[in-house]
Amino acid sequence: MSKIKNFYKNIYHRLFQLDDRLLLIIAGSIAGICSGLAAVALRLSLESVLEWLHPFRQYGWAFILPAVGALLSSLYLEKIAREGAGHGVPEVIYSVSRHGGLLRFRSSYSRLISSFLTIGSGGSAGPEAPVVMSGSAIGSNIAKFLGLNDRQRITLVGCGTAGAIASIFNAPIAGLVFSIEVILGEWKFVNIIPIAIAAVAGAQVSQAIIPDQVIFTHLPFQVGGSDILPSLCLAVVTALVSVLFTKVLRQTGKIAKKSTLPFWARAIIGGSTVGIIGMFMPVVLAEGYHSIQSMISGTFSMGIFFAFVAVFAKLFATAMTLGWGGSGGIFAPCLVIGSLTGIVFHKALFFLLPTMGCAREGAYALLGMTGLVSGVMQAPLTGIFLIVEITGGYEAILPLIVVSSISSTMSHYIEPASFYFKELIERGQFLRPGTDARILSDLNVSELIETKFIKVSENMVFREFIEVIKTSNQNFFPVIEDGTDEYKGVIQISAIRKYALDPGMYDMIFLSQIMDTQVMTASLENDLQEVLDYMDINHMDSIPVVENDRFVGMISKTRILDLYRRELIMQTSDH
Repeated sequence: MSKIKNFYKNIYHRLFQLDDRLLLIIAGSIAGICSGLAAVALRLSLESVLEWLHPFRQYGWAFILPAVGALLSSLYLEKIAREGAGHGVPEVIYSVSRHGGLLRFRSSYSRLISSFLTIGSGGSAGPEAPVVMSGSAIGSNIAKFLGLNDRQRITLVGCGTAGAIASIFNAPIAGLVFSIEVILGEWKFVNIIPIAIAAVAGAQVSQAIIPDQVIFTHLPFQVGGSDILPSLCLAVVTALVSVLFTKVLRQTGKIAKKSTLPFWARAIIGGSTVGIIGMFMPVVLAEGYHSIQSMISGTFSMGIFFAFVAVFAKLFATAMTLGWGGSGGIFAPCLVIGSLTGIVFHKALFFLLPTMGCAREGAYALLGMTGLVSGVMQAPLTGIFLIVEITGGYEAILPLIVVSSISSTMSHYIEPASFYFKELIERGQFLRPGTDARILSDLNVSELIETKFIKVSENMVFREFIEVIKTSNQNFFPVIEDGTDEYKGVIQISAIRKYALDPGMYDMIFLSQIMDTQVMTASLENDLQEVLDYMDINHMDSIPVVENDRFVGMISKTRILDLYRRELIMQTSDH
């Protein structure tokens, strides 16, 4: 029996422990399959409930449906799941940035339930961010079950994300690109292969359960050279709308947080507002996929004025949904707002230049979608591949690239941080792998402290101190109070040269008279970046660490740089 056990141990050791790439590929495939199943479950559930509630939309009281959904969603998140409202993608980025991709198991289903309640009742949000949260948590917990390290766990978080996006949109390349471009933020060979396989696995699961699925269909577009200049103009428009959308989302959320109303009341107000808008403009309700389909297929009947109003109505409805207690993502709203922006632009272009001979309206809806996704997320590759894959609009690839690159660049110029990153940056929580800030965040003050220091009394005569330094190679001596061991100051050898060269002073002064009490100190709670800032501002090579008025040790720049170098090698290594 022991021989069989040893045989399997050897197999495990050879396959997984010597080459973790195989382990990541297998575990990533499992994460992709599981996240794909979660995405399909949410999609089918939303389709069913939206179809069931559709007949009730004609009644005057129907505006309360989004309010009920937002209320139930907020109650579930606050009281049962104990998570905040919103869309969840920043939480995933934060976990990758600061905690090695650690996510709770309940996050694998909590956002699915809350977004089902919000979107299914008509709330203006998308199902993409909740499935990203779910897929990421699935990948994180698979890594935890297998006992993997931080780097491997982050890769599996990316696998779960890619599988979820690939499944919900049937777009494996978009899933891969979004996972690396937005969630992980680094293109590394060791990440790309497992994430690509996970994306394909998620898409295959979706196709197996929902055969022949095509989210958006259209007739072939005749896109030519005459569309390049209008595409440039449209890119500028979508960049401005992207920035406006981001600012309205953030400001609406800030207003809600400042409100003294309880969370459930805010959810009711937000949901009711969306419901009232939806009574006059149904295009703002739910994820809006049917409206997108009509726009890119050329069957959208709304005139230029109402389409223009619909852009801002959808924008405001999404802000009220997500900012006031609902749960969901911004992918689908970006697609709807982008399509409407493209439609308005095309109608205005046709009105001003009826003989220009540009492509049909549906092509500009496609370009508008790309511009909004790229501008809001500041992720141009995600915008290009997502739109191409979900619509099959490969004939418009050149203007798509033009619109995506210009829109994301302009948006970044106006608003340097994307919607996903802005709040994290403001809180100092956005740290990309391999950067100085991220590496320093993985080091803490306690592991940098050098504790082997001779401490001296403040009542020590200078002659006695001379005898101490003769047998020590310390450059700094912490001074403490007799009886209490309380830290009083520090003596730096270079600062007492004038006393050391005058033997007549040896018996005339005490250390309390020459110690430096103005030296900046650090504590164990200080962030390492703060400690480095202290040292730079005060031109210090070392800094005392004091905790509860007791000297703990010293931190030197030499020690910091040594551990920084080791951490950098570990984080940037592919093995």
